[in-house]
Amino acid sequence: MGLIGCGTIGSELALAIDTGIVQKAELVVLYDKVENVATELQSKLENTATKSFSDFSKLISSTAFMDTDIIIEAASQDAVRKFAKTILQSGKDLIIMSVGALAERDLLHELLDLASQKQVHIYVPTGAIAGIDAIRSVRHLLSSVTITTTKSPKALAGAPFFKTARFKAESISRKKLIYEGTAGDAVKKFPANVNVAAALSLAGLGMDATKVKIIADPSVSVNQHEITAKGKFGEINIVVRNTPSPNNPKTSYLAILSAVECIRSICNENIRIGT
Repeated sequence: MGLIGCGTIGSELALAIDTGIVQKAELVVLYDKVENVATELQSKLENTATKSFSDFSKLISSTAFMDTDIIIEAASQDAVRKFAKTILQSGKDLIIMSVGALAERDLLHELLDLASQKQVHIYVPTGAIAGIDAIRSVRHLLSSVTITTTKSPKALAGAPFFKTARFKAESISRKKLIYEGTAGDAVKKFPANVNVAAALSLAGLGMDATKVKIIADPSVSVNQHEITAKGKFGEINIVVRNTPSPNNPKTSYLAILSAVECIRSICNENIRIGT
């Protein structure tokens, strides 16, 4: 396996593979565009054979990259736009953490076409929510899907949304609905906060029909996602309250754990649980 992005999520995934939490997997290459970030992570790993890079062209021309079967993207939506096509063209399976990038229809279709041509797979972990299996199973019967995300202003700070808003995250002193719109728009305005909306959209009604509400609440200590899905099948209501990652309040711990489980399920073909 190879890893692109050595921040909070990438580091946790690298350690899970390296320590054997994910069995039947070996991490052979690390990449981060910020020089020394990959080498710092490499120094924490037991597997000294792992190679690190900060130049993508050198990465893909390396023997280590050629030896990989699966590449994990844990960097950013921009990294998906820049690198995903090259990875798939190289005949590698790809795990996408920054699923918000797939809100761009042209990019999504291009990646799907490439995956089909090269006979490789694209994997999207569940992320910080639950119920994706159920949503997928009734997608043809859905009439509406809404996800309401509640986070502390500190976790939302720095989002592109605040560049044009009439207020700053730091000024929010009480519970406030700050955004209401579609998943396709939300992932652009809150790229580090609502990848879950993109994953939910891919499983259900799509980016334009999935409704998103974002609430900033200074009193909360967890990240909450509430999903309501309605249709001819009945109604699904799911509430998930996630402890933020101790290393990054913008990342839910469950997002990391779901990625670990995604990798583990790929590496273990003996049993597959869920759809």
